[in-house]
Amino acid sequence: MHKKAINGVAGAPSAVGPYSQAVRSGQFLFASGQVGLDPATGNLVDGDVKTQARQAMENVGAVLKSQGLGFEHIVKALVFLVDIADFGAFNEVYGSYFKGDPPARSCVAVAALPKNARVEIEVIATYPS
Repeated sequence: MHKKAINGVAGAPSAVGPYSQAVRSGQFLFASGQVGLDPATGNLVDGDVKTQARQAMENVGAVLKSQGLGFEHIVKALVFLVDIADFGAFNEVYGSYFKGDPPARSCVAVAALPKNARVEIEVIATYPS
């Protein structure tokens, strides 16, 4: 199966390891996890889980936009939270990005995330037919 690596996305942080920002395979875009990094500085944004979630979602949006997609094209999301007590606050921000039916989603608590982030979000999107 053919795949195309997506890198160098304007408005999204560069990969901090040996991975692509996203990969397109067929009708699907698999976006790597995004934390609340400021794309201009590469530093984690200051603030609580809501602030970091908002920045992570903006980073996801930049990756989607670079491929002609939007949040409405997401079919599956996977969310990692350092503290499951942040679930409600995270949902407030996350839900605001979806105008129609939200995608399928999993949310798990983890011991730690890169750069001491509180949240990481990865998505799978589909291209319109």
